[in-house]
Amino acid sequence: MPMTKAEMEAHRVQYHLEIAKARAAEQAGLYREAIAAALASWDHIDGMMQFERKYEEGTFSNIDGLELVLRYAPLLFDFESLDKLETLLKIQRRIVKNSAGDLPERLGSARELMWVAHRIWNEIERRPQPLQPPTIRGSAKENDRSTAVTDAWEKMRLLHWCSDGTSYHLAFSTQMDRAAFAKCPVCGAVAKGPKRVFLDEVKCPKCSGSVTFVILAREN
Repeated sequence: MPMTKAEMEAHRVQYHLEIAKARAAEQAGLYREAIAAALASWDHIDGMMQFERKYEEGTFSNIDGLELVLRYAPLLFDFESLDKLETLLKIQRRIVKNSAGDLPERLGSARELMWVAHRIWNEIERRPQPLQPPTIRGSAKENDRSTAVTDAWEKMRLLHWCSDGTSYHLAFSTQMDRAAFAKCPVCGAVAKGPKRVFLDEVKCPKCSGSVTFVILAREN
């Protein structure tokens, strides 16, 4: 059934609330939380777009709830969110129709970028990657996907520049296998384990909830 104006407006309000949460998480460097809030906004995209097109003559060159997922999911190896986006675009064809740009094509590019990121991650885990000093990296590499990935990870503080006195290389800012403490956001229980374990949802040993633990600053 067609939505009433009140229903469309309610979706618009809720959409922008979720996007505000996503942007706040992004600014705080909590990229998985930003993706989660972006995903929550998807239930409201269609109503938001209908309201803004009908009552505000809105156009949609970018839809923040989709842009955040396209930007960060490949860098965090979040296959599931990209699969969800593919399903959304197939079901909600009005989103594709009323958006500027080719969303299915951009989704394909995001999947390709994720495989590039996966290769780079494996290479850096095996050994630091020697690269030219940041001051002389030229425009010839600006469109290179590998450079785009490492630049993004550097901004996300996942990588940092190191020097051995003769050359620069990128290394992980933290060791994912290093022991860390993390807190359950539901019951407050503190668990200890490799950092990589806490990057995805796990079962809390105390409350049995499926949660994403919050990694604490203190380390063993």
